[in-house]
Amino acid sequence: MHKEKFLHYLKHEKRYSVHTILSYTTDLEQFIKFLFSEFQINSVKKVNFQFVRSWVANLLNNNISARSVNRKITTLKTYFRFLIKEDIIELSPMQKIISPKTSKRLAVFVEEIKMEELFNEIDFGEGFLAQRDRLILELFYFTGIRLSELINLKNKDIDYSNSTILVLGKRNKERLIPLTSPILANIKQLSSLNKSEFLFITEKGKQISAKQVYRLVNKYLSMVTSLDKKSPHILRHTFATHMLNNGADINAIKEILGHTSLNATQHYTHNTIEKLKTVYKQAHPRG
Repeated sequence: MHKEKFLHYLKHEKRYSVHTILSYTTDLEQFIKFLFSEFQINSVKKVNFQFVRSWVANLLNNNISARSVNRKITTLKTYFRFLIKEDIIELSPMQKIISPKTSKRLAVFVEEIKMEELFNEIDFGEGFLAQRDRLILELFYFTGIRLSELINLKNKDIDYSNSTILVLGKRNKERLIPLTSPILANIKQLSSLNKSEFLFITEKGKQISAKQVYRLVNKYLSMVTSLDKKSPHILRHTFATHMLNNGADINAIKEILGHTSLNATQHYTHNTIEKLKTVYKQAHPRG
C-alpha cells in the first residue's frame, strides 16, 4: 500500500509535525485494515470510491464524530494525491466522496477573571520548578504559542533587546512574537538557572516533554476552572479570544498565532460575537 513511502513524504517533503504524522498513520492503518477485513483488498490499485464510502459509513455507524471522519477523509485525499504524484495510480477514488456535515463549535476558553485568579491568587511555590511552571503558563496565555513550539524553545531564541521570542512553527516556519517586560524578566531569571540549550527543562536538566507540560497545565487550570478540557491548546484559544475581545486587530492575532489563513483565526471571532450578543441583551431596554 506504499504506507512507509507516504509517511516519509509527509515528514521530509511536506514537513508535517510529529503529531500530524501520527494521526495520518493511525487513519491510514485503520483504512488498510478495513479494506482487507471487509473486502480482502491489499492493493491500492483496486481501491475505488465505493470502498472508501463503505469505510466512511462504517465509521459513522460506530459513532465516530463527523469532525473525526472528516479528518480521516483529509488523510485519504492526501494519500491518494501522493500516489498519483508517484504514478502509482491514475485517478483518486476520493473525487466522489462527500464529507459529512459538522456543526460549528465555539472555541473553548478560560474566562479572564479565572486567568487573573490563576496568576494572582494561586501559589506556585518557590524554587526552579515553581518558576518554570508559572512561566510555561504565562507564555501559553501571553503568546498563544503551541505546545510543540514551547517545548522546543531555546535560550538563544530570546531577544532581550527587542523584547521578542523566535518560534519555530508548523512546517519549520519561523515567526517573532512580542513579549511584555514582566514576562521577559521572568524568562531571564529562569534562564540564569538553566545550563541547557532548551528554555524549559526538567529537574534533571533534560528537555521537558509534551506530556509533562500537559499535566502541569491541567493541574493548574483545574484550580481555577471546571472546563472539561484543560490543555495547553485551551490557553491558545484563551489568548486569541481575550485579545479579540479587547480590541486587537485580527490580522495581528493571525501573525502571532502563526496561522497561514485568516479563516483559522476567524474561528475565535465567534466568541467575540457571542459576548456582544450577551452585552446587547443585558444593556438594551428591549434586549
